[in-house]
Amino acid sequence: MPRIEIINKEVLHHSPIYRTPLLSQHVIDMKAVDELVKNEYEKAGIAPNDIQTGAVIITGETATKQNAQEMVHHLSDHAGEFLVATAGPDLEGIIAAKGSGAYEYSKKTGRVIANIDIGGGTANVAVYKSGKLCGTCTLHVGGRLIEFNGNWIKSISPPIKKLYQQEGLPFNALQEGDHRNRDEIGKLTDFMAAVIARMLKRELLVTDQPLLLGHEPNWKEQIDEIMFSGGISECLYHYEVEAQGSAQYDDIGEMLAGSLRESKLLSQWHWVKPDETVRATVLGAGTQTTEISGATIHVEESDLPIRNLPVYQVPFEHDLKTGLKRMKKAVQQALEIYDSQRDGQNYALYLTELPYVGFRDVQELAAVILESIKVKPNPDQPLVIVLESDYAKVLGQSIKVQKPNQSIICIDQIRVDHGDYIDIGNLLQTSVVPVVVKTLTFHH
Repeated sequence: MPRIEIINKEVLHHSPIYRTPLLSQHVIDMKAVDELVKNEYEKAGIAPNDIQTGAVIITGETATKQNAQEMVHHLSDHAGEFLVATAGPDLEGIIAAKGSGAYEYSKKTGRVIANIDIGGGTANVAVYKSGKLCGTCTLHVGGRLIEFNGNWIKSISPPIKKLYQQEGLPFNALQEGDHRNRDEIGKLTDFMAAVIARMLKRELLVTDQPLLLGHEPNWKEQIDEIMFSGGISECLYHYEVEAQGSAQYDDIGEMLAGSLRESKLLSQWHWVKPDETVRATVLGAGTQTTEISGATIHVEESDLPIRNLPVYQVPFEHDLKTGLKRMKKAVQQALEIYDSQRDGQNYALYLTELPYVGFRDVQELAAVILESIKVKPNPDQPLVIVLESDYAKVLGQSIKVQKPNQSIICIDQIRVDHGDYIDIGNLLQTSVVPVVVKTLTFHH
């Protein structure tokens, strides 16, 4: 069957860039954010009821605030039919690479490009070759890791303090209360630029480790070109006309941008200009999170839309018998993870690495699935199955024949990860459904 994809998008309105309103260093001012969103809706001439799908995505430093989770759920309740997600570091890098243009650039050129999205607290790197993700990495490198109050250092972030505890650094430690013009600040931002270069070459030093967030660089390819996006990229390129000449940064953002620009280590790669700087993650979210299912699907429209459905992966390893043996245990494990109190929280079974199967194989698979889900506490809820390969229609129909009163949503040509959450929208005229894939990870 032909693959149906989103081929075009149009920006109807974009707001100015606002700094996240905070009540304190650890708490978001939810009322102020609410007002900003309401005002921008009015300017755009859009009512919350007009929104059929969308995203409230919280990233970077803001995702670490105490009320981050409460904030995104509050917005999703008041802003329209929105998905809620907090992008973990890897997903954030992937989203930014789509919004900056790095992903498309790699598809057009076949080159290996690293998109480095640097904001307030992190540098999220995603490496692409020919439109395929090669790997990711995240560093504690960002503009707000040291903040100023007037001429004095107001705050130094924990990763920088941890960095200073090491021996053998080419600069002395800074302290809160120091003057903002100390040479050590420039030496620190130069060091950050050098760490980025070493990370791109997969040659991080022991002294770089405090700035590594999560796993080491996990791509194998040699990088040909680099692209910068995020707030620090805006300091490099000044795309936002309204902000030119007027932006006042009470942090090390501008100095970090200067260190990147002057870094001899980073000059060994060709720099590609991004399509977007500070808006990359926002625009990337629009293309990253919404996918279209295959056309060979089986859904019951009365059960749609479904929101915030956790995904449990069942790998078949290209062998039907292996997958069938795993099915019963997989359903029980999913139940323990997502519905341990037996409240009836539904989840999707994601069947991957299926072998080529015949009609009798599909009948057997349908029977095993029906037998396995008998342990679920709520038999009336829809059975949701997600497939990589084009078996959704025949599998859904086979289950329906074997158990006519079973509500089934069986979709294919969707790739998700174990632990992701999905929204499945209403059936479209082309007999496909929009699927929103999201990672709900709140980091504390």
